[in-house]
Amino acid sequence: MPTLDPAGAPDSRDEEKRLRELGYRPVLARRMGGFGNFAISFSVISILSGCMTLYGFGMGAGGPAVMLWGWAGVGLFVLCVGLALAEVTSAYPTSGALYYMADRLGGRRWGWYTGWLNLLGLLGAIAGIDYGAALFAGAFANLRWGFTPTPGKTMLIFCVILLLHAVLNLFGVRLVSLLNSVSVWWHLAGVALIVGALAIVPDHHRSPSFVFTTFVNDTGWDNPVYVAAIGLLLAQYTFSGYDASAHLSEETTQASVAAARGIVRSIWVSWLAGFVLLAGLTFAIQDYAATRDSATGVPPAQILLDGLGTNGASALLLVVIVAQLFCGNAEVAAASRMVFAFSRDRALPGSALWRRVSARTQTPVAAVWLSVAVACLLALPSLYSATAYGAVTAINVIGITPAYAIPVLLRLRAGDRFRRGPWHLGRWSRPVGWVAVVWVALVTVLFCLPQSRPVTVDTMNYAAVALAVVLVLATVWWFVARRSYGTPSAAAYGDEREQAELAEGIV
Repeated sequence: MPTLDPAGAPDSRDEEKRLRELGYRPVLARRMGGFGNFAISFSVISILSGCMTLYGFGMGAGGPAVMLWGWAGVGLFVLCVGLALAEVTSAYPTSGALYYMADRLGGRRWGWYTGWLNLLGLLGAIAGIDYGAALFAGAFANLRWGFTPTPGKTMLIFCVILLLHAVLNLFGVRLVSLLNSVSVWWHLAGVALIVGALAIVPDHHRSPSFVFTTFVNDTGWDNPVYVAAIGLLLAQYTFSGYDASAHLSEETTQASVAAARGIVRSIWVSWLAGFVLLAGLTFAIQDYAATRDSATGVPPAQILLDGLGTNGASALLLVVIVAQLFCGNAEVAAASRMVFAFSRDRALPGSALWRRVSARTQTPVAAVWLSVAVACLLALPSLYSATAYGAVTAINVIGITPAYAIPVLLRLRAGDRFRRGPWHLGRWSRPVGWVAVVWVALVTVLFCLPQSRPVTVDTMNYAAVALAVVLVLATVWWFVARRSYGTPSAAAYGDEREQAELAEGIV
């Protein structure tokens, strides 16, 4: 289905020329190859983070049948979204990614709101991923040393992880690319190791009928269709963050092709490996109720403990934790590039600071620190509410998922006015694009619905609240910053004053 124009992939000089045509002066180091670009999206999707962290949620919201078949179905639709988004990315390979595409295809307001939604989703993703890693680290410490993972202790671990990721991202994109390349093989080997151990070591396994047909409803809602629908959150949350390939395009060689391929490859590889992981875990469940209510606070850890014993469970849990750390590090890289690009176009308060780039590492240092600081603030309610982590994951999904569809919708609306890049879908562009838009509209509604009953302050789904808050804040700030905000045009780039403004943030 995907097509590469006969001219082939452009070289680095062509990419720098294309970036100038789009209105930007190259200031980031173009040191990431095609595999590294794929690796960052694959690391952000991180099946060993999303699947493992939300497995307990899936056990109650539909159970095995929804987890397995939901993963298969959601993965297919997400692949359509990724294909459609990759086509637009090939035409507009910039760090601004989604909001820049929307601005070019629909105008300044489209770009503005897409940017704020994308930013909310990326920052929520950092919080969700790294807090999930902190939960797993607490479970590991509980198994090894009897550590009690209280909310305060988990928050402290979370802050240490954020600090680690900020420091790693300050060394430059080459280190980020290297870590992401290692992450790919770590994830794939980790899935093989976990599934292989759970298939061989335990004496008892669940039957295929249990794994693929058992429906479990602990949500309090009576309608099984409704429960199955909200159970799709496990898969949809995991299948997010693949726009990282687009956000790193200004640091990728042959980005017009490599970034598009990175998006698509990260989705289908995660789709296959994630299904194997979920099936392996579910076949190995010993006691369903005890696993859900595990003292570790992490149901997959209980599956490993029951099937492999303390030592085996600890070793594999460590594999998962390292994978989650890779994931969080990649997400900080993607979010910081979004902060940098949005500030470069003067859309954030304090843009002059956040768009600064280190002359030594060619990394947006201030944007990295802002990303981890906001992620820390988003996770603070977890100190007081057990449901706050679910709210953070909902913020991620509700912010980033609509942002994926907006450039695709605007590309469809543009018709023949859209100037496609070297990587495109050919005659499949419109049907795939409409499937993507309809799917995103559906899941956006689904993930604003309450997930458990009765609906109380503790059980409420705060995704809709988060969406409303960010839209209100974006609207208010629009009236403050609309005169200064704007993506540059090719004509504007030739102006010396514009070039000076773009170079202002380089230190």
